[in-house]
Amino acid sequence: MIDSALAVGCQEVPVTLSLHRQLMEGLVMVPKVGSVVRLDTQHPQYAVLGADGAPVAPVEAYLRDLSLSDSRPLTVRSYAYDLLRWHRFLWLLDVTWDRATGAEVDAMVGWLRSAPNPQRRRFKTGAPEPGAVNPRTGKRHLKAGYAPTTINHCLTVVSSFYDFHSEYGRGPLISPVPASKEQREALAHSAPSAPLPPFRRGRWRQRVPKADPRAIPDAMWDEFFAVLTHDRDRAAILLYVSSGARAEELLGVTPADIDWQGQTFYVITKGTQEREKIPASPQALVILAAYLDASGMPPSDERVFRTRRGPDRPLSYWAMRRVIQRANAKLGTNWTLHDLRHTAAERMANDPNLTLVEVQAILRHKELSTTGRYLRARVEDLFDALQAHYNAPKPQPTMAPGYDPEDFKAVFGG
Repeated sequence: MIDSALAVGCQEVPVTLSLHRQLMEGLVMVPKVGSVVRLDTQHPQYAVLGADGAPVAPVEAYLRDLSLSDSRPLTVRSYAYDLLRWHRFLWLLDVTWDRATGAEVDAMVGWLRSAPNPQRRRFKTGAPEPGAVNPRTGKRHLKAGYAPTTINHCLTVVSSFYDFHSEYGRGPLISPVPASKEQREALAHSAPSAPLPPFRRGRWRQRVPKADPRAIPDAMWDEFFAVLTHDRDRAAILLYVSSGARAEELLGVTPADIDWQGQTFYVITKGTQEREKIPASPQALVILAAYLDASGMPPSDERVFRTRRGPDRPLSYWAMRRVIQRANAKLGTNWTLHDLRHTAAERMANDPNLTLVEVQAILRHKELSTTGRYLRARVEDLFDALQAHYNAPKPQPTMAPGYDPEDFKAVFGG
């Protein structure tokens, strides 16, 4: 219990609310204590530091095991941030990690559902409201709070953290985040190519709406491409749409990865980390060649896409994302970098000259069902077909040869 009314922002928190309840209602800010740092070691490459600047030992052991289990460094980094968030709640509530219960999970999940996400904060005057629908694209802007997938990911990480320590007899007797038995049973007895059978969500798990892929329509694509002002940006956008490459995959391409004659290039595939060949359109390669002629060909082991201002360095994901944002500002749209992959996938899947298996191979989808999501009628195609239907002349009834019109009038009237 707190001694007096606690002012949080512009709100008065009643004295009857415990700190757990205040967190659950999003009325208390969680102090940004501790940090995630990069290490010189490989196992693990990241560590969670406490308020005293020392690594949090239970997290360090877990991240080391995660790294030794062949998890990617970015996965270890993501898990480290989720565990830092969990420990910040425990530190605020003055609960040690091995004494955590469902009450602390209640507080964390409630806070994530109620509190605003600082990364969603809008600073520009006239910026669209969080969650508003863009009138041009029909896409919804990100909401102010934490996404359901973020909450579910955090719960998965915390559950895995306690499962790991439970194997060594450490931590609470019962994990504060139990695994979903229904989900495990459903996944254990289903074929990889079969649709996922229904199962009950585990405790605290959020409902995640299944959104359709968002591809840029052809008419809007033309105006989107027209506002790009540099060959570097035009080449990158066309390569994204013609190959279906992911954002980081394309930005990692070097001159040695490009087969100009074969109109293909190599990327390091996300997940498998294998070097794989994917196609590119002739138009994209022509513009890419013009960009390299103007800026100069980098060494064979350096990345092709470079910054245009300041010191010469590889183009980052955030810089490429900024290219999309500048185009959106001119058009009043809210397309994202990943929408380019959706556009490529939808175009390929609906091309009668390509089979779905071929599209799966180009996009490097693990499951054919993932590729099948893009096999659908496009809205702009339906609009054109309906316009032709509406503008078609009204069909006039006709009679077969040999019948007398006067006989029809006598029988049916008219």
